[in-house]
Amino acid sequence: MTKQEQLPTLVTHVELMIEARWVVPVDSSNNLHEFYTVVIHHQVIVDVLPTAQARIRYTATESVVLDDHVLIPGLINAHTHAAMTLMRGIADDQPLMIWLNNHIWPAERAIVTERYVEDASLLASAEMLSGGTTCFNDMYFYPQATAAAASKAGIRAHLGLTVLEFPTNYAADADDYLQKGFEAHDSWRSNPLISSSLAPHAPYTISNQTFEKVLTYAEQLGLGIHTHLHETRDEISQSEASYGVRPIQRVADIGLLGPGFIAAHGVHLMPHEIDMLAEYGCHVAHCPASNLKLGSGIAPISALLKNNVNVCIGTDGAASNNRLDMFSEMRLAALLSKGVTEDASVLPAHQALKMVTINAARAIGLENKVGSIEIGKQADLVAVKLSDFSISPCYDPVSHLVYSCGREHVTHTWVAGELRYSHGTYANIEPVELKEIIQTWQPKLRQYKH
Repeated sequence: MTKQEQLPTLVTHVELMIEARWVVPVDSSNNLHEFYTVVIHHQVIVDVLPTAQARIRYTATESVVLDDHVLIPGLINAHTHAAMTLMRGIADDQPLMIWLNNHIWPAERAIVTERYVEDASLLASAEMLSGGTTCFNDMYFYPQATAAAASKAGIRAHLGLTVLEFPTNYAADADDYLQKGFEAHDSWRSNPLISSSLAPHAPYTISNQTFEKVLTYAEQLGLGIHTHLHETRDEISQSEASYGVRPIQRVADIGLLGPGFIAAHGVHLMPHEIDMLAEYGCHVAHCPASNLKLGSGIAPISALLKNNVNVCIGTDGAASNNRLDMFSEMRLAALLSKGVTEDASVLPAHQALKMVTINAARAIGLENKVGSIEIGKQADLVAVKLSDFSISPCYDPVSHLVYSCGREHVTHTWVAGELRYSHGTYANIEPVELKEIIQTWQPKLRQYKH
């Protein structure tokens, strides 16, 4: 034994230690650690090591022992409209444009206010936290209200500064949307859980002039761009009739494509368009359930992945899904890809898990902060119990997460090291408050169901 080995071990005191049966760090080697501990101090992961070693090296103010659980990075919903949660179930079984024009947009004109958005976003935040989602990439009106709800719930939010050409309750025209968005962006700069992107709604609702303004501001402020793109065949036909090119070519000609660009949906993409997304380093937010429910089609995820396009997963809004459930989206994405390609090896479980964690973090520019369990990153973590009889036995925890588990198996959700949800209880949200929100708004929205 050397002199160095004879020295006493220095014991460090930390705020939190989480001991888990398994830890899935979501790293480049697809590691799975058994009997491991994640050590957290001041919101940050300071160590990831075998539990036997952790008990020697550290003491903690709080220790959580999860004998039957797998600990994973917090899930990231890469495309949603949180405040549409109160519209869940309105005008189901309708194609996208009929659903929007005849039901959703009239409801929004009549109902949507700052108060509505804050209430609905709090309900959405509660649903997401209970299902292991610790961060969501949003696009909706009154982003300051969404920020207030997310901050209260303690969930991380990447909020799109929505832009449209036509007037709504929120803004009068494109310039008004931009101005209100910048005011919102400035208001949360000191909030570590809130970040921003510019969110022009879609090529069919945005003029070239406005797209050019969005590009200029995005470059000046260092913000990404988040838009709906190639969601339906009608959208593409309209673009060809009005502009002579498909939507992706139009936004490429304006200069929008780049490493900060997120294309929500990307259902109808030709091979050369996939090459274009890869060349510019763009991201695609795949929304399998929403695309199926609205009859929009199935995105070519296998081809995107083969061309090294960064693909993440979103739920879309609860009005078109009708759940903000990343476990069901992850499973559906994997199964759809296998079925479409007739290849069972396509989109394996570890890759599906990356799409709802590190890939999504990369898309919204937060990969250095969240998306994996690594030293130096924020402690956004989720514990999933694998011992329930309904999902037993378990041979491969990663496979189990994708193909067997549901959001009901989530027992703990931490955001920045703070426990925000555990066994049906929220840290900052009272169930009676959520019940009151539903009772307040459901009667007002009921008339737009048909």
